[in-house]
Amino acid sequence: MARADTAAIAGGVPGVVLMEAAGRAVARAAMRRFRPVRTLVLAGPGNNGGDGWVAARLLEQAGWPVVVAPLALPRPGGDAALAAARWRGPVVPFSAAEAARAGLVVDAVFGAGLSKPVDGLAADVLGAVRCPLVAVDVPSGVDGATGEVIGFAPNAALTVTFFRRKPGHLLYPGRALCGETVLADIGLPASVLPAIGPRAWRNGPWLWRILRPGAASHKYARGHVAVAAGKGMTGAARLVATGARRAGAGLLSVAAPDAATAAVLRAGDPGVIVAEDRAALLADVRIGTWVIGPGLPPDEGTRALLRETVSAGRQVVADAGALRAAAGDPAALAGCAVLTPHAGEFSAVFGPPGADRPGAVRAAAAATGAVLVLKGADTLIAAPDGRLAINDNAPPWLATGGTGDVLAGIVAGLLAQGMPPFEAAAAAVHVHGEAARRAGPGMLAEDLGSVIAHAIATYWLD
Repeated sequence: MARADTAAIAGGVPGVVLMEAAGRAVARAAMRRFRPVRTLVLAGPGNNGGDGWVAARLLEQAGWPVVVAPLALPRPGGDAALAAARWRGPVVPFSAAEAARAGLVVDAVFGAGLSKPVDGLAADVLGAVRCPLVAVDVPSGVDGATGEVIGFAPNAALTVTFFRRKPGHLLYPGRALCGETVLADIGLPASVLPAIGPRAWRNGPWLWRILRPGAASHKYARGHVAVAAGKGMTGAARLVATGARRAGAGLLSVAAPDAATAAVLRAGDPGVIVAEDRAALLADVRIGTWVIGPGLPPDEGTRALLRETVSAGRQVVADAGALRAAAGDPAALAGCAVLTPHAGEFSAVFGPPGADRPGAVRAAAAATGAVLVLKGADTLIAAPDGRLAINDNAPPWLATGGTGDVLAGIVAGLLAQGMPPFEAAAAAVHVHGEAARRAGPGMLAEDLGSVIAHAIATYWLD
């Protein structure tokens, strides 16, 4: 946001105009959602505080009872100092007592670019709030780049941000602290974006395209996916197969490790091809995409299969056992197209992601040359070139056993149809969330199959 402000100001938009627009957006959002009550504006010394001074003035002009409590006065000569000088209302101490008796609090203490922990007096005052809180840009203490809490952060009922959402609005725990997030236009021109060169986006169909099957399309044109099944864990392969087929793959083969496993698999969906000769499947150049890992043990046999498949030039989606087999050895995953770890698998291979999860997944993608999908409530999709998508459409009931296998299948199904790895992974994650929303609370992984195709169809482009 600071870079966008700087670019806009350099392009002729006065900073004080942007600050007035931001404060106006905060005041309007508060007036639309709350009735007039004793309102306390907590103002920091920077531009975030300047937005708060403006909001206070506009709320008071609208007849609201408003007081301002500055943590510190703005630097003289800056835009925030000008905004503070225009305030003619009451100024009260920045204290826990004032926070506790307010009917509404506007948190304009620190913004998204916070670099030090919120502690001491600031934490005490924010922690004393007992009423709805409106955050300016982000709740103070939330890192706008990672969503992590630096020291203390309050729980906002409403967050008003500007120009574009920040990663911290989409990533937990920050996302949970923002409450309702309103994105306000404050006059920053879209022309500043190319100079900034954003490398992170909210995941959605603006990042990828799923083409509607053509009238002349046939099963061979829509790709052939193979899934390596494990002994005694046939359910995982079946779920992968469901995801890939429902995502549009024209053909699906399951490579069984032995005759007994093959017999179990053949008793399942009749449209799935079951083969016991894994080598023959691997030699078939028409089968360009493989899923390796679900239902497989984390052992040398799985590592060998992964190496062999990658060496054969196939696109590989690696999950579960294939990731655990590479514990502590990220190089073993080099050459894969997409990796789909959950937090535990990621930590086993690459080490704990730490506070900067976006940075960690980007580094893992760059190290392996694969697109990295770190699964969770706020799934991150990173490309080796640094692009990052943050997914926010997954409902909480998606967190149930087997759904990750279905996701690996969706990724493979889209890859097989020709989507590039980053786009295929991002689209698959979004479709996965939309399918779960349609399936509804209480869904099982098996329920996703009936709704994936309908979810995909909502994104079809001609």
